Amino acid sequence: MSVLHVFDMDGTLLPGTTASLELARHLGCERRLHDLEASFAAGGSTVDFARALLELMPELTAEVVAEVFDAAPKLTGIREVLCDIAERGEHAVLITMSPDFFARHFARWGMEVFASVFPPPPFRRPLAEDGILTPADKPRLCAALQQRHGVGEAVVAYGDSHSDLPLFQVARHTVAVNATAPLRAHATVDYAGGDLRVPYAEVRRILGRVPSVPVPAGRREQRSHPAGPDRLGDTT
Repeated sequence: MSVLHVFDMDGTLLPGTTASLELARHLGCERRLHDLEASFAAGGSTVDFARALLELMPELTAEVVAEVFDAAPKLTGIREVLCDIAERGEHAVLITMSPDFFARHFARWGMEVFASVFPPPPFRRPLAEDGILTPADKPRLCAALQQRHGVGEAVVAYGDSHSDLPLFQVARHTVAVNATAPLRAHATVDYAGGDLRVPYAEVRRILGRVPSVPVPAGRREQRSHPAGPDRLGDTT
């Protein structure tokens, strides 16, 4: 049976940063972006955040997005991991609440991408609110992909924060990458570091399939926990 690997983007594949933050830094509006994030953390909706993001970056262009994506910090080893997944006939998917105009650049790396749907930059069309994702959409999309690809319970979820918790609560195997403490408590593999190949090698060990990607010596900063639904159901 194949395996579905579901990746988060902000804080996970992009360690210590987000797509919105990288764009704001480039455009010189980082402070205002932090204010928006604070409002969202205090209880704002993803739609409210998306609408405010459009207003913050009215002159953003596709060319700038591509430039910022290429320059953004990323985990080492993403391409190698994705190649290994593809060579095994498995599936790599990115599910993120961040803008699709940024996230879809990962499709060039061999990932199927699901993200919040924004009008293309520069933003000349209104926001379609029903296209903005929430944390609850992650397990919903994952379930649809499981059915499409026929993977059953063979799902590995990779994430870093509370927005990944709904998916972590239903995925068979979970990988916390530089994650917050609440998410780490639900992780099969808990990793702190900058190389995706390291926790991926541990995933392959758990799945019983030897990894073909090289893992640098001295870079094995992960802890494994008993896998399975019993652990994932423990929210204490």
